[in-house]
Amino acid sequence: MPSAKVLETKKARVEEISELLKKSTAGVVVDYKGINVEDDTKLRKELREAGVNYFVEKNSMLRFAVKNAELDGLTEVLKGTTAIALTDGDQTAPARILGKYAEGSDGKFTLKAGFIDKEIYDAKGVTALSKIPSKETLLAQLLGSLQAPMQSLAATLQALADKKNEEGAA
Repeated sequence: MPSAKVLETKKARVEEISELLKKSTAGVVVDYKGINVEDDTKLRKELREAGVNYFVEKNSMLRFAVKNAELDGLTEVLKGTTAIALTDGDQTAPARILGKYAEGSDGKFTLKAGFIDKEIYDAKGVTALSKIPSKETLLAQLLGSLQAPMQSLAATLQALADKKNEEGAA
C-alpha cells in the first residue's frame, strides 16, 4: 500500500493534469515508443514554439485526469507508451505537428486519439485534423482569394486607361 504522502502527490498530479485538460481547447494522445532523443528534442521544440504543452504521463494518472475532465472517450487508448499534447490556442496545432511527425516515422510514432473542445476523435479523425492548414495559412489563402478579383479589376481598368491614352495621342 502506498504511503499517504505518495498518494497525496499522485492526487495532486491528477488534479494538475485535469485542470490542464479542462483549460485546453484541443489535445492529441500519441504512442511514442519508437522515438529517439534527437527527434524527441526537435518535436518538443516545434510543439513548444506552437504553444503546445507536450508531456509523458503514466496511463493510470491520465485515466483519472481524463475522467475528471469529462473526456472519458480517451480512456480506451491509454495503453502502452503514452504522451499527450495540449493547447489552448490553435486547435489544429497538436494534430498538425504530431501528424506530420507520425507520417515520417514508419509506424514507430503513432497517433492514438484526440479531442477538440469535448469532441473526441479516433486515430483516423486526428489524422484528418492533421491535414488542416494552420489558422495563419487559412487566413492568407482567404486574403489571397479576396484580393484576386480586385487585382483583376485594377488591371482591367488600367488597360482601358492605357488604351484611351493611346487613342487620344494618335
